[in-house]
Amino acid sequence: MTKYESTCEMRTIADRLRSANRIAVISHAKPDGDAAGSILAAARALRSMGKRADGFFTGVVDPNIHALALPGEVLIAPASLPDPETDLALLLDTGSWSQVEPLDVWLKSMAGRVVGLDHHARGDGIASDRVVDCSMASCTQLLAQLIDELGVPFVVAGSPRFSIAEALFVGLATDTGWFRYQSADAAVFKLASRLLSLGVHKVALVQLLDENGRPVRLAAMARALSSLTFHMNGRATVMSISHLDFAQTGANSDDVGGIVNIPLAIGSIVLSAVLTETQPGITKISFRSKPDSTGAPCVNVSEFASQFGGGGHALAAGAKIKAPISDARAAIHAAISALAEPSK
Repeated sequence: MTKYESTCEMRTIADRLRSANRIAVISHAKPDGDAAGSILAAARALRSMGKRADGFFTGVVDPNIHALALPGEVLIAPASLPDPETDLALLLDTGSWSQVEPLDVWLKSMAGRVVGLDHHARGDGIASDRVVDCSMASCTQLLAQLIDELGVPFVVAGSPRFSIAEALFVGLATDTGWFRYQSADAAVFKLASRLLSLGVHKVALVQLLDENGRPVRLAAMARALSSLTFHMNGRATVMSISHLDFAQTGANSDDVGGIVNIPLAIGSIVLSAVLTETQPGITKISFRSKPDSTGAPCVNVSEFASQFGGGGHALAAGAKIKAPISDARAAIHAAISALAEPSK
């Protein structure tokens, strides 16, 4: 298996983008703030250079995420697919085939014409030329370097709303938990300061993305909390929301984002997992961890999620299991038990 690492320098990515005429900008399915911010920032930068750049959101898109884009600014796959005249694809915030459906078949047809930026530790060889930097807190932090390499200003036409700067800030802020996570280091705050100085409205973005939920979120949250179980001598929790819970509350997957973080507000909890079954037989799992106050090593949830075909970051990861939620939950319980009592 090819090691997932950089295959070129940033200037190579910039040169290939300069040489292309029509570019498709894509990321992983069901885009979060970093994926959406990366797509929007890159597409806006490329259009300002006179390129024909098509940004794609893939799969189910949170309405609040979609509101970051101007009307018609992005296309939704699979309803829309890249134009046949596309001569280069820019893949952002992922390098895994499992995350790029339903554009995986098209990407395979573009072999050798895909370039990528990613900050995750695991991925495949989708992008022949790629820069992978796991020290970056978000893909937009890495993308900012590319846009600087291209010589494009972060605010084009003077408006901070729907600007490159705003899109970059969305990814930076959301992937650091609005600058609460350990990844929010001095470099992150330096870039955040630069973006804020260009007029990015942080409060408005917080309200749009984190304080704009539907009332049914509370009902779904209640179902999740009622399912909570403790593990690892009270240091880990598991919650679940079944397809029946979704049907009975009227909630959907967009309404339960961030619920996985709730148990981490308890001082003794260092690992949280939430299982969601939006359709029978398909269970998605979100993992979060935090440093132990005793100084013990953090649970690396990216490695933990890899047991189930998933991945992500050391403190935030996810996976998907093709199994009913009851079976998936039993598997998670067993894995956490093994984590708590490693074999000698």
